[in-house]
Amino acid sequence: MTRRTLNKAEPSRRAVLKGIGAGLLASTVMPGAVRAQGAPIKLGFQLHVTGIGASYGRWYQRTADAALKMINDAGGINGRPVEILYEDDGTDPKRGAEVVDKFVNKHGCDLVFGTLFSHVVIGSAPRAGELKVPYLVCSEGYHVASGMLNRWTLQPGITDARSQIVSMAPWVAANLGKKVTMIFPDFAFGHDHRDFFTAAIAAQGGEVIAQIAVPPTETSFTRYFPQIPADTEVLYHVMVGPAVLTFVKELGEFYGSGPKPAMFGFIDSLEAVDIATPGLEFLEGSHFWEGHNRMKPADAGEHEAAYRAAVGVDDNGASVSDPKDVATYSHMFSAWETLYIIKAGMEASGYQGPADRQKFVEAVEAMTEIPYGIEHPQGAKRFNGKTHQVFGTQNISQVQGGKLVRVHQTSIEDGLYDDAVDYTAQPF
Repeated sequence: MTRRTLNKAEPSRRAVLKGIGAGLLASTVMPGAVRAQGAPIKLGFQLHVTGIGASYGRWYQRTADAALKMINDAGGINGRPVEILYEDDGTDPKRGAEVVDKFVNKHGCDLVFGTLFSHVVIGSAPRAGELKVPYLVCSEGYHVASGMLNRWTLQPGITDARSQIVSMAPWVAANLGKKVTMIFPDFAFGHDHRDFFTAAIAAQGGEVIAQIAVPPTETSFTRYFPQIPADTEVLYHVMVGPAVLTFVKELGEFYGSGPKPAMFGFIDSLEAVDIATPGLEFLEGSHFWEGHNRMKPADAGEHEAAYRAAVGVDDNGASVSDPKDVATYSHMFSAWETLYIIKAGMEASGYQGPADRQKFVEAVEAMTEIPYGIEHPQGAKRFNGKTHQVFGTQNISQVQGGKLVRVHQTSIEDGLYDDAVDYTAQPF
């Protein structure tokens, strides 16, 4: 196995900021592995090591490294070893564009992938288009499928917020209530929730009676909660960043032991947070969206155990070496699955080097049905080559006895929507 990385499961800020020059080039072969030959394929991973996305960045790197190991142990891509070069983008749009440029012009990467936070995607994708380099994002915003980006930008490893929302709104309306107050981060990802859930609940005969936008860098939330109308039946919340634990704790303090609306949250509000943390008892009985169930379901697919073992996560969704280190499990699979899409696209296009970047994009655009398997452990998916967006199943879990228990799973068809763009008709 050949790989260039920072050689740490949890990259230190100093190590990442020193750049790839601090990385180590290691060469080992696992028993029974196939040794890849020739010059390595170099992939640039735009990593949120610092900034509001740091908790995701740690687990995105662990997941990508695990998938990289499996790919290289099986012979690499097109018989060549694969390297991942990591650079910190600070979860910052301007810096993100600079990182894309650095990957291409300094490090000679074949493509760039990995970005999560939507404002970084939106700030970086134009530079990828200028450089004519494939840019595969692991985000959830509607920015790709909306048509606002370019043909070089694809989201083939995780569904977007619009699909997630339209697939689950009928369940929320039928089971929790129809008068909804929304609390969401005041940037592109949160605006997707605001816009699409408002429309989706209206289609079910419901209404969003209040929209409360919160800056994503906010550290205290008590001043927002009095804005929740008293006749709210469902409190829909999605929060991101390092203060998510503060958000849910202060929400519990606001309601205390008194009556409260039904709560439906996106697990973003609790990613990397132990659901059994003292102060979160008020969440008992509430519901969450999960992309990939943090706590292993009793009926988990046959590849779930192998995936968890590879990324170092136990059945409760925490690190096998530290039960207090809770994974960003609902999102990090996208780093794994996107890497396998890269492998499939390069093999289908016969990719040899940067001259074949366009062929690679066209090969990914030609993908349709993506089967469940170790390459795609979250579940089967359907890729829309026109919109550059993948569609998959979603999960609704309930907090039962301090654990997240899946109570509903949508179908791929539940999350489909009409195309807003045809990237295949656009020039490269």
